[in-house]
Amino acid sequence: MVSFSTLDILIIVAFFAALLLIGMIPGFKKGEGEESFLLSGRKVGLILFILTNVSTWYGGILGVGEFTYRSGLLSWVTQGLPYYIFAILFAFFFASKIRNASLYTIPDKLEQSYGHKVGTLAAILIFILVSPAPYILMIGSLIKLIFNIDLIWSLIIAALLSSLYLIRGGYRSDLYTDVLQFFVMFIGFIIIVTVSFTDVGGIDFLSVNLPAGHLKISGDSSPVYILVWFLIALWTFADPGFHQRCYAAKDGNTAKWGIIISVFFWILFDFLTTTTGLFSKALLPDLSEPVLAFPLYAERVLSSGLKGIFYAALFATIISTANSFLFISATTFGKDFASKFNNKNSSIDLVLYVRIGIIISAVIAVILAASVQSVIELWYLIGSFCIPGLVFLIFGAYYRKFEIDGRFALAEIILGSSTSILWHLTRDYIQISYLKMIEPMIVGISVAMCVHLLGIWKRKEAVNVDDLS
Repeated sequence: MVSFSTLDILIIVAFFAALLLIGMIPGFKKGEGEESFLLSGRKVGLILFILTNVSTWYGGILGVGEFTYRSGLLSWVTQGLPYYIFAILFAFFFASKIRNASLYTIPDKLEQSYGHKVGTLAAILIFILVSPAPYILMIGSLIKLIFNIDLIWSLIIAALLSSLYLIRGGYRSDLYTDVLQFFVMFIGFIIIVTVSFTDVGGIDFLSVNLPAGHLKISGDSSPVYILVWFLIALWTFADPGFHQRCYAAKDGNTAKWGIIISVFFWILFDFLTTTTGLFSKALLPDLSEPVLAFPLYAERVLSSGLKGIFYAALFATIISTANSFLFISATTFGKDFASKFNNKNSSIDLVLYVRIGIIISAVIAVILAASVQSVIELWYLIGSFCIPGLVFLIFGAYYRKFEIDGRFALAEIILGSSTSILWHLTRDYIQISYLKMIEPMIVGISVAMCVHLLGIWKRKEAVNVDDLS
């Protein structure tokens, strides 16, 4: 059980009020076009780029707490390390190219490169990838925990906290609120780690009180399991948030160095969250709900006032991702679905469609959030199902050497994702044990890679025939 003092409640409510106030400020500007509403006029500078890029990366903070509580340092190996690697590769090989493309979404680029059908299917996969449902669930669960109100109402409040200002101010509201949340999330976790080392114990305390596997890099998991999480980190290349922020940057160098510098802040924040998770396991070894490891640990070690700041940090970490995903989901709805069914090609229509998309995405998220069981499982399955059909096509869209014909691209996006889904649904019925160990992500990626390589070979063959003739 958790309890909150009046001071804790006041701090949390003050954070909510500041979030809504800051988010509403950009909405007072009138007469701005679609580029301003969707991408802040493509003028986002380096500091603002870094602050929003860092804060939006950690929405599943309760899932991180659960993962670290259950598996120790394996959480960092699977949820941190591969993303640093792929983020740096993304920065060097994609950031400038994406900014120079001056588009709005990933489906925009894939449609430009491979045709309308591929763009539409990509929009469906992206819409699934950026569902804010698990983040709305986490926000709602915390609201329920603190204010003791029904979960459905908590989810509705969570959706309103993530969406109201977006409807009014668009991407600028997302940016401004992310700045506030960047500082709140770091302050909260610095406080709890400092208290842990000063009041609970140091490295010796952890080594004595943690299960041995928690301090192993592998966490006693199989290499295949770790490999799949590394493959899921390919999400980085297909991450709509990365693409959106690159499109919004004032130039390619801002996008490139903004991502590289962000990695160092991610390393620091991962140190803070992993340390907090290890202390929670060491001090509270038998939690029945590991997803609440961070809140219950804070209840045990933080005094009045400090606990309020830490809960504000939890909210900031989740909401900063929820509002970004909500806005990307709405942009996908408006730009890649709704606007294509309208003959008018005006900026006013697109902004209107995105605003409608925010409402629709928020409603869908609230409905889905009520049925989400595990954030970690959701990440794992969504990544396994959606990424295989997208990742190689994105490489081909920006690098001509990897480009393939639209027909092969259509086959790849369908087969890459569908085979992963089918393998997930059927592998429990397979009698051969070593085949059952193959994860859906590996199947989907392998199929997509084969189709893509065949497409590259066929394109080169066609070019050679043309040269001979």
